[in-house]
Amino acid sequence: MFDLIIKNATLPDGRSGVDIACKDGMISAVEPAITAEAQAVIDAQGQLVSPPFVDPHFHMDATLSLGTPRMNVSGTLLEGIALWGELKPVQSVDDIIARALKYCDLAVSKGLGAIRSHVDTCDDDLKGVQALLEVREQVKDYIDLQLVAFPQDGVLRDPTAMHNTLRALDMGVDVVGGIPHFERTMADGAESVRQLCEIAAGRGLMVDMHCDESDDPHSRHIETLAYETQRLGLQGRVAGSHLTSMHSMDNYYVSKLIPLMVEAGVHAIPNPLINIMLQGRHDSYPKRRGQTRVRELRDAGIIVGFGSDCVMDPWYSLGTADMLDVAFMGLHVGQLSSREDMAWCFEAVTANSAKIMGLEGYGLAPGCRADMVLLQAKDKIEAVRLRAHRLAVIRAGKVIARNQPVVTELSLPNRPSTVNEASFAPGQ
Repeated sequence: MFDLIIKNATLPDGRSGVDIACKDGMISAVEPAITAEAQAVIDAQGQLVSPPFVDPHFHMDATLSLGTPRMNVSGTLLEGIALWGELKPVQSVDDIIARALKYCDLAVSKGLGAIRSHVDTCDDDLKGVQALLEVREQVKDYIDLQLVAFPQDGVLRDPTAMHNTLRALDMGVDVVGGIPHFERTMADGAESVRQLCEIAAGRGLMVDMHCDESDDPHSRHIETLAYETQRLGLQGRVAGSHLTSMHSMDNYYVSKLIPLMVEAGVHAIPNPLINIMLQGRHDSYPKRRGQTRVRELRDAGIIVGFGSDCVMDPWYSLGTADMLDVAFMGLHVGQLSSREDMAWCFEAVTANSAKIMGLEGYGLAPGCRADMVLLQAKDKIEAVRLRAHRLAVIRAGKVIARNQPVVTELSLPNRPSTVNEASFAPGQ
């Protein structure tokens, strides 16, 4: 007797007519025509079943704070940072917890199963750290929340940031973060990377740096991050987030930089929605696109995962916790238009991001955790095209969110009575 069997599913690898049997929170079998009994059965009706969506870059301590204490009038990155500095003193730990839990409710409804959130450590009270450690505990049964100690104002630029970052790590924050391009000088930025990577190496932790989030083609901190990763033996444990300066660098330098990243095993996390919104603000025309060189990084063998970054906060007034929105934007900005490219964009918000976060038991195979999303789409490309409706979200073999299929009723002479977007796939 299984706890749950999903019948007649299509998997991300293209297999169709597959059943998935779950017991004790784990996947027990993935094969056609499982005949055993189960306490619950879901007929996928040929629709796509995927592992959960994964967001490898988010700011949960700021989410849903839009308009407090004021709006970002210019919409720029620097005004967002200034506005965040105004918000921190007036928000309480309870405020942050309430907003973060509300966001997690939304995230679950969208099939998000894991989130890596940066949490600001440039706050002597560490209110964000206190809050998100509590949230991590409260949501652990339905979201894997991984926290990054993030000195937003610069670990060397802010006089107490290093001390507070170490305090945050001692309190149980999972990953070492940084923002070298926001230090006062390029030299200070490089020094911050060195010091923070040494802390991570000493504690056996992963690293995730906001790196070169700038239009400056001379910003070189990802090069330093790759060097320190290799020097300290951190290969496979380090990610560079944003990397937007790479869209402004000349091709000769990039031809040197990307092999250095490959050699060091550094991962890349672009944030398509935010990058396209915030970058290129000093350009008239032609205007830079604002996203790093996704295709080139991917083709070189670097693991690339798309992050959402922000939802309704000082930096970005939109967002829905939908990683398919993120993939959709990344596809367009990166001109990832072949069928293979489009299918890869689905991987950038699922399997690739799971690898970056080091998630254990992730996937759709016997022995993996029974965490899944049933989508109103026939395959990965259709899921991205439609930003597909989530029909069911499953955690540890139990349904934790459910929706009815989206079908529109028509009242038109001599035409069908309903329209289902998912039926417009090629060959349908």
